[in-house]
Amino acid sequence: MISVRKVFKSFIILFFVLGFTLPAMAQDSLLQAGPMVGYTEMMETSIWVQTKQPAKVAVNYWPKGKEKKFMLGGSKQTQKDHSNVAEFILLNLKPGTQYEYKIFINGKEVETPYSTEFKTQALWQWRTDPPAFTVALGSCLYINDKPYDRPGKPYGGDPSILETIAQKKPDVMLWMGDNIYYREPDFYSTTRLDYRYRDGRKIPEMQPLLASTVNLAIWDDHDYGPNNSDRSYRKKNESLKLFKRYWANPKYGTKDTPGVFFRYKYSDTEFFMLDDRYYRAPDDLKDPDKPYLGKKQLQWLEDGLSDSYATFKFIVIGNQATNKMAGSEAYANYPHEYNELMHFLKKQKIEGVVFLSGDRHFTELLKKDRKNLYPIYEFTSSPLTSGTFSTLDQTKEFHNPQRVDGTLVYKKRSFGLLKISGKKGNRTLVMQAFDKDGNKLWDYKINEDELKVD
Repeated sequence: MISVRKVFKSFIILFFVLGFTLPAMAQDSLLQAGPMVGYTEMMETSIWVQTKQPAKVAVNYWPKGKEKKFMLGGSKQTQKDHSNVAEFILLNLKPGTQYEYKIFINGKEVETPYSTEFKTQALWQWRTDPPAFTVALGSCLYINDKPYDRPGKPYGGDPSILETIAQKKPDVMLWMGDNIYYREPDFYSTTRLDYRYRDGRKIPEMQPLLASTVNLAIWDDHDYGPNNSDRSYRKKNESLKLFKRYWANPKYGTKDTPGVFFRYKYSDTEFFMLDDRYYRAPDDLKDPDKPYLGKKQLQWLEDGLSDSYATFKFIVIGNQATNKMAGSEAYANYPHEYNELMHFLKKQKIEGVVFLSGDRHFTELLKKDRKNLYPIYEFTSSPLTSGTFSTLDQTKEFHNPQRVDGTLVYKKRSFGLLKISGKKGNRTLVMQAFDKDGNKLWDYKINEDELKVD
């Protein structure tokens, strides 16, 4: 005899998954991009999906290996005026647990050739040592689109580098700007800005990385507006709206300060993700006090660093920060703000700070020495698929004294990895660079004691 409970459960599935609608077409042909795992906490996570046309989307999830104990993540109708995007927040999860999940479109399960999983953060505080984990990072992802690309040789390279990153199984992926490249026809058309996101997000090579890794993002100029764009860009508000639509970050700016900046804790580390465009004065403005992050965002950063107890505090920024030879596109060339931040770090004795950046179309590790203080390291990782700065050896910057020997990669596309491990009080950060095939190019190890203030 069929129990009332089973009948009720079947009804709930029909309500949330089918939505009392019949499938308009095969579910696989309706999936545009994703699913993507966004921010993940101890007891909740976000799942992002985009369909090709308006459709009913639902999510089921369960602890790995226990599919019969699935839970319903709700159902949403995607809308054309919202780019047919849906974001689900899965609640009441168990800390430190691996989950599997499935997407349903118009009542039918979407089959993917890659795993769809996520793992909640562990509740380790007061119980164990912090868990070891891995963070992937990269910037400058140019996806070729022939009608709108530069004439001649394609600027974008092999996107299989994204599959290589996924094979490393990082816990987190940091997209550090230029995650898409707007072209000239896109700059002043909101529909074209949206098109560029859709075109870049749908590539098959990206999907495995999106589906099973925490994906967090900031922007730089090319996914904000035109080259070297700043606060004067007239589509800045529309660009911000689209960025928020296509990335599932935990936060965007503050109530009175719009932007893509936010804080994110993972294990015993914290990431301070910055917005280097929305408030930035033009590079060529003749004003020594010109803003880069802007007064309110800088105050937010300083307050957050003061408040943080993280072993490693990663300041993530689109442009390079500490490079004195980077030209106009660097934080150090906005001396009023840059010097204020460096003075703040010194005065407040902030420990464990490491900068992460992109933009430059080459990879390197910089080291900024400070008198009577630990050095500030900056790991720049670029590009993923965009053209490389292959002629760097013809410039003065090729001999940059700030660069750590053996860390320059300028004729290959690459990505970075951060590996954090060790017992509490003796944590180690290993920074690594890899080429598109997964071959290690260099690594550099730092113990937390090396970033302490005496």
